[in-house]
Amino acid sequence: MDGVIAVDKPAGFTSFDVIAVIRRLTGQRKTGHTGTLDPNATGVLPVLLGSATKAQDIIVNHDKRYTADFRLGVTTDTLDIWGRVTGESGKAASRAQTEALLPRFTGEIEQIPPMYSAVQKNGQRLYDLARKGIEVERDSRRVTVYSLSLLDFDEESQTGRLDIACSKGTYVRTLIDDLGAALGTGAVMTALRRTEACGYCLDDCVTLDRLKELSESGELDTALRPVQSLFVSYPELTVSAAQAKRFLNGGALDADRTALRGRAQDGQIYRICRGGFLGLARAEAGLLKIYKLFAKAEDFIF
Repeated sequence: MDGVIAVDKPAGFTSFDVIAVIRRLTGQRKTGHTGTLDPNATGVLPVLLGSATKAQDIIVNHDKRYTADFRLGVTTDTLDIWGRVTGESGKAASRAQTEALLPRFTGEIEQIPPMYSAVQKNGQRLYDLARKGIEVERDSRRVTVYSLSLLDFDEESQTGRLDIACSKGTYVRTLIDDLGAALGTGAVMTALRRTEACGYCLDDCVTLDRLKELSESGELDTALRPVQSLFVSYPELTVSAAQAKRFLNGGALDADRTALRGRAQDGQIYRICRGGFLGLARAEAGLLKIYKLFAKAEDFIF
């Protein structure tokens, strides 16, 4: 099987647990995913199968969107509700005070990765050091929060929900911890659901239970999305049979002998198609050079 299955990951599963289930259902060993979700998080997890795994290092859209629940007045060592409590401020904030601070955390911001994270320091994962009770200095990272809004807030329980659209590498736990620090109350994340990733949303997803049902009925392929769905932001270019054969055998194409005819832009990446998705090409000095192949010449009849 070649393509993408967008899974709605359940709580209690690691991203690798999801991969293991899909390997068992599909019999496909060559699998991967496009971004880890913590075991307690749920939501969009695109799983790559077969030739789609070649896309892992070149996926166009790494932006994510989340809904995150939080509670004010408490802090933990993991910055979420599942960690060890490190403080209880006894202080409260209003909805207006909380909303007023959101612009501070929107746009390009600096974040310090949490100790309980997979970031490496001197060759060691931070979470391995944290589990030994070791805290080390971490360099801040620049990330982008495209939008941040307060969906709900209960002043009595001091709990709320945020909608966050952000770039790759953004830690939602850290954002909530920083928001709590700015409010003077402290804060922890209490739930996280990824609603968009790599161009897929929750409506595109299937649950693991549904995948099991499809597998039992022999309809698992209905959940499979084409490899090129990862690259819909690139323009599509249909080539001739001869050009397709040349491309699949490693040859560059003369852009002026395609539908582009003088309109190829240097650096632009195109989806090359002929009876299916062949691969990606980058325009360079009038040529369309192979950027990544996703098909094999023997799979096509020219």
